[in-house]
Amino acid sequence: MPTTTTRPPSRSGGNVYAGRKVRPRWGRILLVLVAFLAIIGLFVAGYGLYYVNALDDKVKRSDPFSAITGERPAKVVDGALNILVLGSDSRDGTVFNPKDKSSSKGSVAGERADTIMLMHVPASQDKAYIISIPRDTYVFVPKHKNFGGYKTKINAAYAWGGETLTVRTVEGFTGVKIDHVAKVDFNGFQRMTDALGGVTVQVDKTVFDPRSKRTFKQGRNELDGAAALDYVRQRYNLPRGDFDRVQRQQIFMRALMQKATDSGTLTNPAKLKRFLDATADSVTVDKDFSLKDMALQFRKLRPADLAFVTTPNIGSAQVDGQSVVVADKAKASALFEAVTNDKVADWLTANPANNPTTGR
Repeated sequence: MPTTTTRPPSRSGGNVYAGRKVRPRWGRILLVLVAFLAIIGLFVAGYGLYYVNALDDKVKRSDPFSAITGERPAKVVDGALNILVLGSDSRDGTVFNPKDKSSSKGSVAGERADTIMLMHVPASQDKAYIISIPRDTYVFVPKHKNFGGYKTKINAAYAWGGETLTVRTVEGFTGVKIDHVAKVDFNGFQRMTDALGGVTVQVDKTVFDPRSKRTFKQGRNELDGAAALDYVRQRYNLPRGDFDRVQRQQIFMRALMQKATDSGTLTNPAKLKRFLDATADSVTVDKDFSLKDMALQFRKLRPADLAFVTTPNIGSAQVDGQSVVVADKAKASALFEAVTNDKVADWLTANPANNPTTGR
């Protein structure tokens, strides 16, 4: 039986952004791309290409790169891949301008990227390094229409200019060439979790979530889709706020992949198909992203092959009336230079990965 409390049937949002009430943030919930690709690779090996080709036709497509006309970082190592993984929330689309303290509507109505991850797959294709960029990281966002052209929180880029401006912003911040973009929505996240029969996470200390009214108890928590969504969304009542939420995302991603690649799923074609269908319904990828090709590259990856890193930072600070996350310039530059040169394993020797398996 799940060890979490029952979710109430309905509630109003209680998060505040720029002094306004907004609907609940759903964005920090994707965290499934690696598992999806690994499972597809195993499906190819066991069941052939026909169904995978159908999945490739089913996923939604975007074209974030064609509108980028300026210079971009160079591709240094052939065979290595850098995938920008985004999650957008549903909200009123209000954008706060820290320069004049005004609010206006963004160009991507009702969405803001609250999960931003850079997934690096080395040319050897035997690992996946997942770098979380906290949504409040203070960066330069390039000018787009009436927005940007100054430093602000990185998650504003999506509201102002969608995937294209987010790619430009992340590439400018990291110096890393982005090869592909993937986004997963909240409804599909719940379906994916439920298709696997739930996911188990380990909690170090009992904690109550005042937003969802759900309690996560010390020890093993068996989460269905709704409970999992609350688990990765919680920020309030966690001692480190957004930083603990990022850790929860990493814990859940590993647990989800473990469940998706265990023998009970792989030997159950019906369960496997439900998971793949739910994921395909939820994923938007760029037009050149081939599920079949990616899956063949990812097919040998397992949870132990993932390494999680949070962008090095010196913590939070108040800038222009906002609470932002300030990157550690030297350490972050070294990390992203290692990504560019496909030397992340060497960087991790001196800077061990987060790789959390339990947390608040």
